[in-house]
Amino acid sequence: MAELNAQSVAQGCGSSCQAATSIEELNRTCYCLTLNEAALRRGLETDLGRRGLSRAMVETHPHLFASVPMFVSREHLDRMARVIGAVEAVVATPHFRRAALAWAPEIARHDPDSPGGLLGYDFHLGVTGPQLIEINTNPGGALLNAVLGGAQRSCCPDVAGLAMAPMEADAIEDALFKVFMTEWRLQRQDAQLKSVAIIDEAPEQQYLYPEFLLYRQLFDRHGIEVTICDPRELARKDARLWHGSRPIDFVYNRLTDFALEQPAQAVLKLAYLAGEVVVSPHPRAHALYADKRNLSLLCDEAFLCGTGIAGDVIATLLAAIPRTEIMTAGNRNAQWEKRRELFFKPAAGYGSKAAYRGGKLTKRVWEEMATSTYVAQALVAPSERQLADTPVATALKADVRNYAYGGAVKLVAARLYQGQTTNFRTPGGGFAPVFTEWS
Repeated sequence: MAELNAQSVAQGCGSSCQAATSIEELNRTCYCLTLNEAALRRGLETDLGRRGLSRAMVETHPHLFASVPMFVSREHLDRMARVIGAVEAVVATPHFRRAALAWAPEIARHDPDSPGGLLGYDFHLGVTGPQLIEINTNPGGALLNAVLGGAQRSCCPDVAGLAMAPMEADAIEDALFKVFMTEWRLQRQDAQLKSVAIIDEAPEQQYLYPEFLLYRQLFDRHGIEVTICDPRELARKDARLWHGSRPIDFVYNRLTDFALEQPAQAVLKLAYLAGEVVVSPHPRAHALYADKRNLSLLCDEAFLCGTGIAGDVIATLLAAIPRTEIMTAGNRNAQWEKRRELFFKPAAGYGSKAAYRGGKLTKRVWEEMATSTYVAQALVAPSERQLADTPVATALKADVRNYAYGGAVKLVAARLYQGQTTNFRTPGGGFAPVFTEWS
């Protein structure tokens, strides 16, 4: 762990904070940076109101934003960035692409000539350093964390010597807009982007629907028309994708049907394959990055050596990716025997759905899992964030999400929770800003 200069937390903090020997130790000992709940609420309401969102969101989403920040050392942030760069290096190789596409759906072989949008790299901070537990293609929360960052500063203005990782809210929004524009230009060169559809199933019923509204505002500020709709509302005519009377140039895809296999996505799928619309993230991106089976390649030394990448890149991945195996008929019995040391995830899973900590598995669920494609990952306990110095102290589990594009980190945020996996139902939990040392 990186050594912590006591001066970095001297202002506004108590003796327990100043006695911390590492910045991560502040997650266990520092309560004076707990968010002032009333100030956080005022800051969020003000920022949301300024952005045209209902201030009632603070009431309807009570566990979206955590009541405390998370502390992560600069060393660990740098190590996570190196892991992300190493993943990009491997994914770019023909050896990896052949292997990943071999088990991907047919639609993933369609290459639209762009990376496929923002990625979410989720880490647990293990005893040996950051451990990459999964990669996601349509990671929610980036713009919401920009809002949270502004509110955090309004109620904790005296955090001397600490920096919020890695940039200001306005810079985050600019960086995210550039991701969309890069996707557009890689597929459409110099053509003007005029219209965007933000797509999800029954979007107004989605928990992160407020973020869709933030994205609509982001595009609006750049003169781009936006509609938020269900894919069933789309139509094709004149070699274009349409929503009502509006032609759609770009689809920001928030669907969890990653291969566009369901009947509701039939029109979007045909338009995508015909090159009539830019889609991001697209099925190929999910196949190359987010299919959980790919983690079994990224932690396999023999496979990595076959890619031809440098030895230091291989070492970075082997140190940071928990051992992951695809569940097969041949190894199921062995995995059941050591299940308490494993975490099981569906290959195309998302949002922790149908994911199981091995120690909590029942025989009935285990037999049901045999009908789907699963991976077994070595269990890495999440780090913890103490909420308050109380007689019955409450600690929340934490993971750290890096939002990245093309190997470059755009934003880092934490998610605090109780239970088996990340959720937004924990009092005091939710998205949390990350503080670190000034570089």
